[in-house]
Amino acid sequence: MNDKQSRFPLSLSSVVDKKKNGAASAKTVANGARAQATTQTAAKNAALSSQRAERGAPKPLNPVQQGLSQALRSQPSPLPAASRPQTPAQPLLSAAPAPRTAVGNVMTVTQTNNSSHASPLASEAVRRAMVARVAKQGVADAKVLAALEAVPRHMFVEPGLASQAYIDASLPIGHHQTISQPYIVARMIEIMRQNRHGGRLDRVLEIGTGCGYQAAVLSRVAGEVYSIERIKPLHELAKNNLRPLRIANIRLHYGDGMLGLPQVAPFDGIILAAAGLEVPQALLEQLAVGGRLVAPVGARQQVLELIERVDRYEWRRTTMEQCHFVPLRPGTV
Repeated sequence: MNDKQSRFPLSLSSVVDKKKNGAASAKTVANGARAQATTQTAAKNAALSSQRAERGAPKPLNPVQQGLSQALRSQPSPLPAASRPQTPAQPLLSAAPAPRTAVGNVMTVTQTNNSSHASPLASEAVRRAMVARVAKQGVADAKVLAALEAVPRHMFVEPGLASQAYIDASLPIGHHQTISQPYIVARMIEIMRQNRHGGRLDRVLEIGTGCGYQAAVLSRVAGEVYSIERIKPLHELAKNNLRPLRIANIRLHYGDGMLGLPQVAPFDGIILAAAGLEVPQALLEQLAVGGRLVAPVGARQQVLELIERVDRYEWRRTTMEQCHFVPLRPGTV
């Protein structure tokens, strides 16, 4: 077979030339073609077709391959993965300044959230449920309960513990310290408010800022809140936690809480968030006449103690209930 015959497809000119140059040749070829359609030709064509079919047909599987093929066919086809709409994360608080309203001497902060899909932890219903549990345990001061409900506790705990923020339990905040359980925060503030001034608290001192949560609750019931923290990283943590809430009546100090703040004394109320074997005398001296100091006292067995300043030289002590706090320590770290 020459090159011209092996080309496919044929050029248009070669086909036209053959048609013009010999109708007779074409007729002869046709007759020859009919003459060659013999039994041998048919057998040869059938053999060629059979060879082509064998080359295209799949080879039979051996027993191992047959078993594997059957196992694969018996496996269910995987279900398509469920599509999940990707929505951008929304901040818990608006970056815009929060509107504030003054109630007496207490600066209240109204939280805003521009997202229609707020975090479940930011829901007021979650905080109301927590407050209801605290009320069932005996806290009856409506103003204290309202303050507890207003402060978003999940903003003061580590992200990994945020889902536990509204259970009535203390949680670790680092440096071997804890955020107090909501009940004990409410109970101590309630006791402090039961003073001879009808619950009025112009100036309050907190010993042990921690993460800043109790200071935020205190800011709702007192005119001015001064809070001291001896652990520098926790002092910075409290500042970072409180900053988004824009609370104007809290003053944070880094120092030895056992010394108090004589430069701004006296205080209508003093709260200690750590337990000593006894209340430091410096703090007793900074309590205003008619004021109340609430502190955990003891080592392993601790009790909540109320100290009232009756006059310049006299204090009255009352044991309230059992509790458990981290130890009160001197100095700074």
